[in-house]
Amino acid sequence: MGRSVKKGPYVASSLLAKVERMNKTGEKKVLKVWTRRSTVLPEFVGHTLAVHNGKKFIPVYITENMVGHKLGEFSLTRSFRGHAGGVGKSIKKGRKG
Repeated sequence: MGRSVKKGPYVASSLLAKVERMNKTGEKKVLKVWTRRSTVLPEFVGHTLAVHNGKKFIPVYITENMVGHKLGEFSLTRSFRGHAGGVGKSIKKGRKG
């Protein structure tokens, strides 16, 4: 279930203030962000935010398609390395493969 339309999207006030300040001055620098739950607003488009995934900061360039999504969706916390599959299979004794 999403957030109520009456309340509007959640964005950390400190993040919004920093982005608005950068928009006024026209500067483009990477902002370190810990708030993965903040919603991407149209004001963020064109900026690069380094979103913390629990271990390191993942740089995310914000595009128009990302508006309305959460920042945490773009910096994954788990890295899938694949299933054991065919690598390292050993032949059991007595069976011919």
